[in-house]
Amino acid sequence: MFHYPLNTRRTFLSIAAASLAAASLPMSCGAAAPATNVGRQAPQWDILEWINSDGGNIDTLRGKVIIVDFFQLWCPGCNKFSGPLMKRWQSKLADEINAGRLVLVKIHTVFEGHSYQTVQRLKSYVKENEITMPVGVDRHIGNRRIPETMRRYNTRGTPEMAVIDTDGVIRFQKFGFFDPAAVEPMIVALLAQARA
Repeated sequence: MFHYPLNTRRTFLSIAAASLAAASLPMSCGAAAPATNVGRQAPQWDILEWINSDGGNIDTLRGKVIIVDFFQLWCPGCNKFSGPLMKRWQSKLADEINAGRLVLVKIHTVFEGHSYQTVQRLKSYVKENEITMPVGVDRHIGNRRIPETMRRYNTRGTPEMAVIDTDGVIRFQKFGFFDPAAVEPMIVALLAQARA
């Protein structure tokens, strides 16, 4: 199950139910507009607080390949797909991470359930799930329900993942499930550029 922002649910549910059933995917939660950032410069993140370690930002990570997991702690698709995938890539690509060519970052983009998905609960979740990569808390400005980094990346919900190249350009951004085997060759090719 993926997560879409509440204000788009009513109009989106009938369309989503039919298309997701046809694709044999579970239901999701996210913003209605498609991510159109591929090929564009990655926006800076607006992080309230980092957990585990400071994940840096787009400008400070130039020269490295970045994989970002936009997630919510209560999102079933995050817990069943993107979270395990990030852990698998963290293990599989450990040499690239240790060499400083690859950075994996999770950004907690809360757009619903604000009273439940607190920073304190997130810290417990990170510890319980043995997440060791940097986890950023996406900043809310004023009374906006959608946090700032989520707005900048035009993410459709959670889980959503992005791959950013060594020049800070978004090369892949996808909401929901995708075939990791189709994305891994691109990551390997980008890492070869990081080594050059």
